[in-house]
Amino acid sequence: MSIIIGIDHGYYAIKTAHCSFPAGLTSYGEHEPYTRQGLLEFGGCFFVCGSGRQPIQRDKTANDNYYLLTLAAIAKEIRQRGLPPECSVRIAAGLPLTSFGRDKPKFKDYLLRSKQPVKFRFEGVEYSITIEEVAVFPQGYAALMTETGLLQDEPSMLLMDLGGWTVDLMRIDNAIPAADTAHSLELGMIRCLDEIGEQIRRALGLSMTAAQMESVLRGDAVHINEDARKIIDRQADAYVHRLLSAITESGLDTRAMPAVFLGGGAALLKRNVSAADGLCRPVILDDVSLNAKGYERLAERLTKNDEQ
Repeated sequence: MSIIIGIDHGYYAIKTAHCSFPAGLTSYGEHEPYTRQGLLEFGGCFFVCGSGRQPIQRDKTANDNYYLLTLAAIAKEIRQRGLPPECSVRIAAGLPLTSFGRDKPKFKDYLLRSKQPVKFRFEGVEYSITIEEVAVFPQGYAALMTETGLLQDEPSMLLMDLGGWTVDLMRIDNAIPAADTAHSLELGMIRCLDEIGEQIRRALGLSMTAAQMESVLRGDAVHINEDARKIIDRQADAYVHRLLSAITESGLDTRAMPAVFLGGGAALLKRNVSAADGLCRPVILDDVSLNAKGYERLAERLTKNDEQ
């Protein structure tokens, strides 16, 4: 059987339609590690996927890390759908509009390697996956394919994909991306969390984890220092205002047209964005898997067109 699996290869997290896990990867070489959670065995080596955060890798094809994380994502999604571990897969992936034309061929070749099927073990299960095809789409815009109603009512809107390292921007006019308005700002959630953590260390002498800070941003009732909670809220507001100022400097006016926020950052900053002053009409899409779902929908369309 052949299935389409959408994968959003983020700097901060890897997302599929039904799964999300940190984009961290730890290599243990030929020695089996202490855990089976996230354990990938490939090419005679052991890797733990989803552990911590790897260094920012601007070129995701520079080493095998994102390929290995792709195998883990495929295994997780197959298991979530209750499908057999031996099957054919068509990968639907994405790239920012700012680098789409330049990086698309290289990223496609990176994911579609010549030796098929790909055999590996993930969390104790043997997989034999034949990657038949890789389709690459513009991220952010692909996510709107899951929210088609948003495109029908507005002649122009701003789309902001708040990722781990970058915030990708574009204006959409009459449901068509205006390519000349695409920008990528290095103001993603990693920057936000790092700045919050630094402020807490300076003010309180505490070293909080990213997981704790994310829980507070989401509004969860976590048991943490109340002064730390206040710093997190204050710094998140400051980050949102700095982000909106940077967007204005890019020539995109959030006061003039609706602004659609999506990505992992939108899920974390939903309360802060909603309270920001001057926004024409903020729309927060807080499903972190929207890009992956959009890639799948576009790939399904291509398949239907080919069949017709």
